[in-house]
Amino acid sequence: MRLDKKYMHLYAVSDRAWTGEKTLYEQINEALKNGVTCVQLREKNLDEISFIEEAKKISELCKQYSIPFIVNDNVKVAVASNADGVHIGQDDMKLKDVRKLVGENMIIGVSVHTVDEAKSAQEDGADYIGIGAVFETSTKNDVDIIPYEKVKSICEAVDIPKVAIGGINAENILKLKGSKIDGVAVVSAIFGAKDIGKATKELDTLVNELI
Repeated sequence: MRLDKKYMHLYAVSDRAWTGEKTLYEQINEALKNGVTCVQLREKNLDEISFIEEAKKISELCKQYSIPFIVNDNVKVAVASNADGVHIGQDDMKLKDVRKLVGENMIIGVSVHTVDEAKSAQEDGADYIGIGAVFETSTKNDVDIIPYEKVKSICEAVDIPKVAIGGINAENILKLKGSKIDGVAVVSAIFGAKDIGKATKELDTLVNELI
């Protein structure tokens, strides 16, 4: 499918590390109410049955807002939850194999770190790419930071939508200005915020300035 770049504007990636007073569902709903344009459900420690149950609920929630719902890494969960898409990394299943399993209508996003990876993703039929990490991040260990000029080169190499990810927050987001990204994917800047709604609105305003 052809994914509109507007859905990459403010892409929220979930992390239950910050649940407590509110459930993950409530946190995502708060983000959706305040400007998030895409939601990725990332679960590294849930068993598959629980993951599917949660994904079904979040999928329905995103449909209420007409916002794409993406499942990280797990093709089975994406299909079972009627997700709009699945996001894969360089070490996951090959994109062409994922496409065979999910069909032509499901969105497939791919994490990339180089121009060659970006070109390959586009040639293989990716609907969008995630470029990162662009800044230091606490959500992933041992990641290489991609410098600004390299981010720009990756963006210039492909036509499909491009989202930057990795350590992005209100303080550093505008450092990406001019890189030709179509939006930002954020984790802690939304879900780690004390006031998720306020943080989302602020990021939404900054993304408008960025792109």
